[in-house]
Amino acid sequence: MRYSFRQLEVFLAAAHFQNITRAAESLAMSQSAASSALKELENQFDIQLFDRVGKRLQLNELGRLYRPKVEAVLAQANELEQAFSKHSEVGALKVGATLTIGNYLAVGVMAQYMSTPTHPKVSLEVANTRTIAQRVSDFELDIGLIEGELHSSELEVLPWRDDELVIFCSPDHPLASKKNLTDNDLREATWVMREQGSGTRQSFERGMHGLLSDLNILLELEHTEAIKRAVENNLGIGCLSRVVLEDAFKRGSLIQLAAPEHRKFDRQFYFILHKQKYRSAGIDAWMDLCRQL
Repeated sequence: MRYSFRQLEVFLAAAHFQNITRAAESLAMSQSAASSALKELENQFDIQLFDRVGKRLQLNELGRLYRPKVEAVLAQANELEQAFSKHSEVGALKVGATLTIGNYLAVGVMAQYMSTPTHPKVSLEVANTRTIAQRVSDFELDIGLIEGELHSSELEVLPWRDDELVIFCSPDHPLASKKNLTDNDLREATWVMREQGSGTRQSFERGMHGLLSDLNILLELEHTEAIKRAVENNLGIGCLSRVVLEDAFKRGSLIQLAAPEHRKFDRQFYFILHKQKYRSAGIDAWMDLCRQL
């Protein structure tokens, strides 16, 4: 074999950091050793994987082509090494989830996954749909769990489970006693909403087509708990996933409002994976646990 796994690791680190010094630090190597490993890899095959602009390394077309293949090779090699070392932790995963999923569903899956016999580690990053999709595209996350629709030539988007958004208010709000809302009620209400770029906001705007320019949005917040607290304090009405609101509805601290019948807020949660990433047994096990929810 004319290349080493270390050379491949340096290539991936350089692709991620776009700087050989930071790549070397991430691999606990000296800068000169990392630079030599990358240069040897290119020289062995008479190729150039990066455009060099000062101290910055920018993947060129050839580097972008080989990056997912190198990711797959190292992922398979790591899985084989873990299989040989049965006492080691098997199936460590880097998972990304949007806020609703990350805060209300993913932690339970993590607990089940980490309680399997090998006690694998799971890291969870919680962010909005746009951020999670970008990090899966950049191979920084093994799998993403998102609540927004996504179109990407690089990512595989797989349906996971159904969900719906629910309009809600505090028990003291003037709309709390109204049996069915009208479009005019929606126009006249003050809203507390998720931020632009979130899957929840995307689904809300789809359900509110034709009314968006008329809505009075007082607050746009990144965290669902902050939205719930604002609505409880009568700053406005909100619209979030039923998953987020179930406990508050049971306690009576928030009230579900019936949306006009022609307004649909149903949606899906999705898995996202890079199309060229190696699908490890850990990823498959994680998806199986998610489907059991």
